[in-house]
Amino acid sequence: MKKLFILSGLAAGLFFQGCKTVQKTGPSVQSQPDTTEKVDSVLAQTPLVSDTLLDTKDIEDFTLEVWIEEKDTLSIIGVGDMMLGTNFPNEGYLPPNEGRALLADVHRILQNADITFGNLEGVMLDSGGTQKTCQNPDLCYLFRSPERYIQRFVEAGFDMVSLANNHAGDFGNEGRNRTMRVVEEAGIAHAGQLAQPTCVVTHEGVRYGMVAFSPNSGTVSIHDIENAKRLVQQLDSISDIIIVSFHGGAEGSKFQHVKRTSEMFYGENRGNVYEFAHAMIDAGADIIFGHGPHVTRSIDLYKDRFIIYSLGNFCTYARFNLRGENGIAPIIKVYTDREGKFLKGHITPIIQYGEGGVSIDANNGAIKTLQKLLKEDFPEVPLDIDEGGNITYIHAE
Repeated sequence: MKKLFILSGLAAGLFFQGCKTVQKTGPSVQSQPDTTEKVDSVLAQTPLVSDTLLDTKDIEDFTLEVWIEEKDTLSIIGVGDMMLGTNFPNEGYLPPNEGRALLADVHRILQNADITFGNLEGVMLDSGGTQKTCQNPDLCYLFRSPERYIQRFVEAGFDMVSLANNHAGDFGNEGRNRTMRVVEEAGIAHAGQLAQPTCVVTHEGVRYGMVAFSPNSGTVSIHDIENAKRLVQQLDSISDIIIVSFHGGAEGSKFQHVKRTSEMFYGENRGNVYEFAHAMIDAGADIIFGHGPHVTRSIDLYKDRFIIYSLGNFCTYARFNLRGENGIAPIIKVYTDREGKFLKGHITPIIQYGEGGVSIDANNGAIKTLQKLLKEDFPEVPLDIDEGGNITYIHAE
């Protein structure tokens, strides 16, 4: 796709001076595509411009048309729950070598996209914080990762993370606030806390907006559909591609199917994720990344927009059940056009062994799971997943 820029008079000179690009460096909202190099090359061939400075009259007397090439296809990667070890209740739950090996096997994959997203489970806090209390201590796990571990996400190429989940409040407001600060200082955008529901990242002239939801206190509620629609519509007014993240649905392999009704788990309403995802697309969302059940759930397509209802446990060191379906998950790469319409996708299957950490799954477990779930949960959806993990649109004859 080519975009026409018409530069005339003094405005052309101002355009060249003010043009810059923010390359995936966090929640930067307003930036222009970097057209300087291409425009300068055109000017160098234009007899109207010489090595001497033109006076104002000369500048006002010309108009320059420049066609700039734009990408037709965008790529967005989504992964599920991420918790790289916790220093609570003690440092015995931290990985060796500062966790450098946990994501190393998939750096190349995660970095090969315009935008890479994941769900940050727990807080980034070196010590302290007000510990969360639970009605049932046997079911109460608190995750507090050292702040320096944020560098593992930077090295892997993450651009956006959701902070809307049931562990975001594990260490009170101190944990929430410090996590937001640590993530921001690392140049990663975040959304989902009441203090910051949304974010926008600009990459190669495309603005990617993200909003995140969960059923948990202190986060943007998955239950308030009208407010959720309003947030998506606000993002739609300033963004090109809208990503919605939600943490919802019951947990575990017994609840791997999407029920299309509200889901209760341990007495808590975890939301009707099917209804929620479709409502967000009606409001203007382009991609829906779900997480929370700790297992992979099906993909879906609605109004040519891509949905995955759970991305499972992506990289969760210690304190997580990684047996069977809990230990396998997809890296989902979604390709869209510039309007957000789904073009194709690809699944990279991963598996976690032992205490956790990402390895490529030679047995393609997540691909097989998604093939099965798509057929059983959404047989009406015109998508196909082949043995290599390629997701394609089945067009009507």
